[in-house]
Amino acid sequence: MRESVIHVHPSGPLLALVGNPNCGKTALFNRLTGSHQKVANYAGVTVERKEGRLHSAAGRALRLLDLPGTYSLHPRSPDERVTCDVLAGRARGEKRPDLVVCVLDATNLRRTLRLVLAVKRLSLPCVVVLNMADLAAKRGIEINTEQLSDALGVPVVRTVATRGEGIDELKALLDQREVWAPATQALPDLNLDSQPDTDHAVVKQILQSLNLDRQLPHLPSDRVDRVLLHPLLGPLIMAAILFLLFQAVFSWAETPKEMIESSMAWLGQQVGPLLPEGHLRSLVVDGLIAGVGGVLVFLPQILILFFFILVLEESGYLPRAAFLLDRLMGSVGLSGRSFIPLLSSFACAIPGIMATRSIANSRDRLVTLMIAPLMTCSARLPVYALLIGAFIPQREVWGGLSLQGLVLFGLYLAGIVGALAVAWVLKRFTSRQQVRPLMMELPSYHWPNPRNVLIGLWQRAEIFLKRVGGIILVLTLLLWALSSFPAPPPGASGLAIEHSFAGMLGRALAHVFEPIGFNWQISLALVPGLAAREIAISALGTVYALSSTAEDTAQALAPLIAESWSLPTALSLLAWFVFAPQCLATLAAVKRETGGLKMPLLMASYLFGLAYLASFLTFRISSWLLS
Repeated sequence: MRESVIHVHPSGPLLALVGNPNCGKTALFNRLTGSHQKVANYAGVTVERKEGRLHSAAGRALRLLDLPGTYSLHPRSPDERVTCDVLAGRARGEKRPDLVVCVLDATNLRRTLRLVLAVKRLSLPCVVVLNMADLAAKRGIEINTEQLSDALGVPVVRTVATRGEGIDELKALLDQREVWAPATQALPDLNLDSQPDTDHAVVKQILQSLNLDRQLPHLPSDRVDRVLLHPLLGPLIMAAILFLLFQAVFSWAETPKEMIESSMAWLGQQVGPLLPEGHLRSLVVDGLIAGVGGVLVFLPQILILFFFILVLEESGYLPRAAFLLDRLMGSVGLSGRSFIPLLSSFACAIPGIMATRSIANSRDRLVTLMIAPLMTCSARLPVYALLIGAFIPQREVWGGLSLQGLVLFGLYLAGIVGALAVAWVLKRFTSRQQVRPLMMELPSYHWPNPRNVLIGLWQRAEIFLKRVGGIILVLTLLLWALSSFPAPPPGASGLAIEHSFAGMLGRALAHVFEPIGFNWQISLALVPGLAAREIAISALGTVYALSSTAEDTAQALAPLIAESWSLPTALSLLAWFVFAPQCLATLAAVKRETGGLKMPLLMASYLFGLAYLASFLTFRISSWLLS
């Protein structure tokens, strides 16, 4: 977990932010706390705990807790259960809040008011924040905050958290002593018990008093959804969007990729002559430049992939994709709710695994968690790009489509099909023919915010570069050392690396991987690749730089492997990376989420088995076809 250096003092009044998902609660939390926040886990569970520090208008220091989003206080998922336990004072190691700040979506009071009624039944002091007031006004929804405050019996503040409007008013409200008194019951003629019918009647009466019970006009999003959610057109449009995405990953990235390749080759040529012949030159040129540069060259493709994902997320299209895939997911024993965690796994399996917390059904959550690593994460992209660039011709087929893009699309599709197949098998053994209705909120469409997209791209580039400058650099240098020592004995034949520790390890592993077409260099590169998949590329760069002649040292990795490997070997390695769980951090995340070693060991076993079988079949069949 990422944690800032600023620690919140455990004493002082505690405020808890409560609200439905997508109500702007986290945006409000960030506005109130700024950088004065830390992230940890709740005691005994894997749900994130976000706490921050703010000061009221009078300078009073307060603690603020951002509770997981929930639609009610009847928990259906681990996230919602944490929210209910904290509000009820049952959370281990967490005090009961002194004040609850209920964040409402001003565009949908009919749904969000029910949560306020549930919080009031807990007899906790309460303040209501009417967020997204600007969007409500654009839709012709005028809400009288004083009337709403009178109806609920609690103070109400209008805010636009994304722009900081209403924040000062909220901070000033926190200085009023009466705000910290337990909430009074509103609408005394109605019994505020836990019956849904009663809550519905209360919400209806409040909306009538505010003259908001009328039918709202259809929004532009509704007209767009008639096309994008059409039973026939919707899936075709979604497939076309994904197909174009993978085409762009290769076609758009070609120029910046060539620039980085040329820059790294130039750097090696410039630095090499400045260093004395021996281990220092080999360390810098063969270790640092060849290893790290071999991974850095794929940054443009990763950023293009994330650009499309961020645009689709910002526009509000991703929940629609989950809706469209609900029937397909249901055929393998899941629901469309599993789509968002699985989509997150295309970036990295770890946030995808963490996102399964929002799935209420425990069986569906476990199955989604177990198949998340089969989604093609961004760490696989450098491997795919290297092998496709080396072995697949750069030509156009079928009216201008890139053959390399088609192959990349096929690899992503193979991971998806593999995940659905595993889910289908698990359905045979674990499903009890449960009905899993999909209920999820479809936000309105809007143009992606360029600032948010740029921030997201910058964060992804920063993460990638830190990996290149951190774990990839360390393991590359370690592999260089293992590949350079011990020195070959006097009179020994062959290359020096063949007599090194790395050469010995590679030849030992080659006996295991020889049936699937892997040579000792590939077998060796798979070992550091267990830390992160893209390290396999830097490992190959280092090994082949030390395995080549002096003239070839500055040569790009793709031509080297194209000369050294057969096409069946390259195809076999692609099949391996579709399934193999070469990321120890992912297995650690599974252990953390499931609370034991059983699930990560089971995951590693079945994925390695699938990878070996897929590579074996790919190598044997392709060798037979090409013979």
